[in-house]
Amino acid sequence: MKVEESGEISYQDKVRIFSHDYLKCCVYISEARDRRLIFTKKLYSRLISNTQLMEDFLDFHGAKNNTDWYYYRELTAAARHISLSAYSQKHIANRLVFYDLPDSDAFAVQGEKTLEYLNTCLVNLAPAIMDEAQRLNIAQPPRGFDPAKFPSIASSEMLAYDIDDENKDLQKKHIVKIASEFLSIVQKFDQLGFYEPYPLEKILTIVPEKVNEVQIRRFEMLVHNLQSAFDSYVIHGGYRYGNRKLKQLRSHFSVVFHLLQLIGRLLHFYERHQHTTSFKNIYQQVQERLDALVNPETLLDRTINYGLFYACHFLNTGKELAKEILNENIERGAITVGIPVKLGFHSRPSLLVAKIVQYYGGQVELCIGGDRFDASSVLDIQWAGGKINKENITEVTFEGDTRALNDIQILAGVNYGEDTMGKGVPLPKELLYLR
Repeated sequence: MKVEESGEISYQDKVRIFSHDYLKCCVYISEARDRRLIFTKKLYSRLISNTQLMEDFLDFHGAKNNTDWYYYRELTAAARHISLSAYSQKHIANRLVFYDLPDSDAFAVQGEKTLEYLNTCLVNLAPAIMDEAQRLNIAQPPRGFDPAKFPSIASSEMLAYDIDDENKDLQKKHIVKIASEFLSIVQKFDQLGFYEPYPLEKILTIVPEKVNEVQIRRFEMLVHNLQSAFDSYVIHGGYRYGNRKLKQLRSHFSVVFHLLQLIGRLLHFYERHQHTTSFKNIYQQVQERLDALVNPETLLDRTINYGLFYACHFLNTGKELAKEILNENIERGAITVGIPVKLGFHSRPSLLVAKIVQYYGGQVELCIGGDRFDASSVLDIQWAGGKINKENITEVTFEGDTRALNDIQILAGVNYGEDTMGKGVPLPKELLYLR
């Protein structure tokens, strides 16, 4: 080992040290006879930690701006992001039996296809990494790891279920808050409007302009916060027993969270390493070499037609369950308020009332005698408005979610946001979310 006069270990010796376990993983992958058995969460975890350290080391020393070392750095980044994506997908595959998700057979098949692609990428990358290391005079380990070092996470045994995590006095306010936030995320995610697989030509028009890493990371954070709140305040235990509805809801945002992790990592790799082509020749050459190892068309297909498609799918299939749980746990009440002066429930006041109800997600009904109208529907409120005008009714009753009722009462106090001529007036600060 070469030591500089200052006492520092040389760059070449350090890069050999930092590359050792990383290259040992590559040797292990290259030597494997049956790759279906070698790719475990433990192997992905080792690859993730080794490539993270290697990438940080290379970036610190300026590899991104060095002709000799740039390709080694890009191969390392590829191995890291593919391993991170594969780890998330392997987690989904391992947990799917416990998720209790409806109609998940097709999802399982597409998940296997996705993991097979990611593993193929790692199989392609391993010898390329070893060859590049050899070119750079980085000593290669004589052999890979012992397969016993990377067992699968599953075994035939399960620990005794002897802590009952079903609390009969669950704080309903936490359940209501989480179910409402889930519905809010579903509504925000709907802007992506993705409900069927896309051909490559269409995918190329939405990535990265409409669907990109930054946007997906934002949703990933929201869903992760939701899962954390659920585990902290609702159910602490696992998936096997307890309140089935609550655990099914948790399964919906858990699988979406891990899909978003996968999507985010693959989009990062595509946007950073495959989408943008620099005018510099070395960057173009390296991108072409990476594309031969990690097929960008298949990567986009798995990212969008598997990851994003099923993230949208499970958010939407969880919507009705979240509404059901929400309405079982909300505090219910009733208020009697006046109708909008002069013009009644025409478009503006009907829309504002519906927006309040949709914002909280709980059930609210507008009651007139024996008739009940859905207060989350503008059309229903306007139907009620016709009855109100016909019968000269001056007051109506709203029944349901007290959170929404409180805001409807505030809205009614300012004549539903308009003057007697039907022009809009400023809303109280409590209702600024209606803008």
